[in-house]
Amino acid sequence: MKDDRLVEMRVFKAVAESGSFTAAAHLLGISQPFVSQTVTSLEKRLGVQLLHRSTRNQRLTTEGDAYLTVARKVLDDVEQAEDLVRSPEPAGDLRLSAPLAFGMDQVVPQLAGFMEAYPRINLHLSLSDTLVNLLEDHFDVAIRMGKLQDSALMSRRLCNLQRIVVASPGYIARHGQPVTPHGLSRHNCLMWQSPMDRLNRWPFMISGSREEFAVNGSFRSSNGWSLFQLCVAGVGIMRLAEHLAVPAIQSGQLVPLLADYQAEDDTAIHIVFLPERKLVPRIRAVVDHMVDAFRQPPWSR
Repeated sequence: MKDDRLVEMRVFKAVAESGSFTAAAHLLGISQPFVSQTVTSLEKRLGVQLLHRSTRNQRLTTEGDAYLTVARKVLDDVEQAEDLVRSPEPAGDLRLSAPLAFGMDQVVPQLAGFMEAYPRINLHLSLSDTLVNLLEDHFDVAIRMGKLQDSALMSRRLCNLQRIVVASPGYIARHGQPVTPHGLSRHNCLMWQSPMDRLNRWPFMISGSREEFAVNGSFRSSNGWSLFQLCVAGVGIMRLAEHLAVPAIQSGQLVPLLADYQAEDDTAIHIVFLPERKLVPRIRAVVDHMVDAFRQPPWSR
């Protein structure tokens, strides 16, 4: 049976100590609606009002003050209990989230060695291009591509993230190729669907200045692997992450386009985790393993 009482205590404690739902959300690296819903659910379950709400801040009721005292002790006791029995050898359940294409192409090949090195860890892998929330969705670690959102999560950088404009030889034979970025307007470009549609603005260097071009096309997807497969199949042009683009170019499946105009991406691939979990052996183990695996990215060797 699912029991979220410790999560409720952590969220309520953050609200009480920070003074607002927004500040608590920032502190915990979760969404403000989740904070509000959690506190409301807690009050409903207990049958009392814990907070006096106003537009400026949150103030504890008498019941809220009493509950906060107990919640602090319970959370401290939980940490002490885990410290007492925690094995120095990494063990237990570990939930890892990664983007679908990067996960299938790069993360999965690293897991056999990790599981052999840490046989007492039970690994649960979720591959999705949906951005998960570690606390709300109950994940221990996640791999993120692109610029990290402002949050209280801790992160380790795995490697740079560079994207390359590519098309298949078949597409080029049928439709030609753009000579300049302006020529993309006459081509079918494979596009990301919201909330990833920011990636449909492709940056290029024009006369020494960085400019973005909004591309268009007949296919959109929230799934990077499907975009890659359709690019290889000759459906359209794509701005593709280097980990997929470089091997496909080397094998002849794809051809790089507009190389003279390519802009360097100022983004990276990170692994993120909650600050209070950084000393948990199984979390430290997977973070260190991934950092070592991508210190020299496999596609650049």
